[in-house]
Amino acid sequence: MTSQSSTPPDDDLRFMDLALALGRRGLGRTWPNPSVGALVVRRERDGSAIVGRGWTQPGGRPHAETEALARAGAAARGATLYVTLEPCSHHGQTAPCADAVIAAGIAEVVSAQEDPNPQVAGEGHRRMAAAGITVRVGLGAEEARRVHAGHIRRMREGRPQVFLKLAVSADGKAGLAGRRPVAITGEEARERVHLMRAMSDAVLTGRGTIAADDPLLTCRLPGMAGRSPVRVVLDTNLQLSLDARVVASAREVPLWVLAGLHAPPEREAALRARGVEVMRVPSGEAGLDLEAALQSLGRRGITRLMAETGPILAAALLRADLIDEAFLLRSASTIGAEGIDALEGLPLEALTRSPKLKVIGTEQIGGDTMEILARR
Repeated sequence: MTSQSSTPPDDDLRFMDLALALGRRGLGRTWPNPSVGALVVRRERDGSAIVGRGWTQPGGRPHAETEALARAGAAARGATLYVTLEPCSHHGQTAPCADAVIAAGIAEVVSAQEDPNPQVAGEGHRRMAAAGITVRVGLGAEEARRVHAGHIRRMREGRPQVFLKLAVSADGKAGLAGRRPVAITGEEARERVHLMRAMSDAVLTGRGTIAADDPLLTCRLPGMAGRSPVRVVLDTNLQLSLDARVVASAREVPLWVLAGLHAPPEREAALRARGVEVMRVPSGEAGLDLEAALQSLGRRGITRLMAETGPILAAALLRADLIDEAFLLRSASTIGAEGIDALEGLPLEALTRSPKLKVIGTEQIGGDTMEILARR
């Protein structure tokens, strides 16, 4: 299936990097499908020319490959297709992308990785190779795994990739005494959080955070309100206030509430009357079964889940080993010993020095520092 190419390695990397950048455009908008990027490139004697670009469109269709091929038109014949994930080989709501690639006359496909979807799982690569197309797999694979982490996690484990966002003071606190909210990070960091929401399928929090902060959990960057994620609230006994801002805006931005099996049906009816979707999952003495909750979201197609939570739920996710990436925003200011810890019942080092996570980068955002951790 794979073969050597006469394409200069630097050009190969440049084109795949561009395809990956195109794929990132759709993050948070394409679920349940992955956000793929594709590039059609013609080789000429005097150099290479990009003749088609594509990325997965909102809602997951059209797919990136068909977008790029449509833009390339007749110029696709004999060209090279760079794509961040294996072209699909099965009939869904659209015809297989692998068939479209063959029909377009593409001569070579450079694919970053095989699709873990059991309906594909290498069949797209095999079908194109059988049609005489040179297929090379693996260029840009490491970055492609990051871009497609949510899709991979959902295919392999049935749940979304979980990204924890945690803002802490210099002394490791997340709020004032009595669980009163306080602005910890600066404006630049808050804008970054809004961008992170826009690149997530859904944002998760607990009822306690709603009660304490009354957040909207939408994306409020200029011109990006339409990229607000689904809001998900864990509420075992359906005690969420009907006056909460997330409830009041449920008809504009979807709100899903995950409740225990025995939560009062009259509370569910009241929430549904306001446009809230209520989903039931098993619970125990400590609250909802978090693994079951995430599996429920995975069945609904959620692949990228941003957890914006208080100390109780953040610690519970950590204890359950359900944090795949963490974005720790550290402020230079302090709150004092009377403040509440960032992780309920755990030191912050339980996250930052977890054997399951490793630091993969740091970034200065205004006066704050963001430390990024990912599953080993």
